[in-house]
Amino acid sequence: MIDASVMAAILEGLNDPVMFVDTGHVIRYMNKAALAHFDEGEALLGTSLLDCHNDRSCEVILEVLAAMREGENERLISDTEKHRIYMRAVRDAAGEVIGYYERYAPPARHPEK
Repeated sequence: MIDASVMAAILEGLNDPVMFVDTGHVIRYMNKAALAHFDEGEALLGTSLLDCHNDRSCEVILEVLAAMREGENERLISDTEKHRIYMRAVRDAAGEVIGYYERYAPPARHPEK
């Protein structure tokens, strides 16, 4: 098993933002890239992710969390020319969802027409 300092080093070394949110939608962790990505930065820690989104986005977040509790592990929630955002389940040793994280990825490459 990797210790917490190694895990932190891995997450902090990523260039893409990673934000972990508990099942109550409270933002518990943001890597350096996430802190730099969001204007509010560290002030977001301890706040509700739902307060940062419009009603439709909140519906999507709630729907995806419900699907994760039923077994889904990851879902693409935003796909723009700038980036893709995935919502990914975090599970404890028993397989129960304890939270989720937003994972950013490069945009999909679309063939030229």
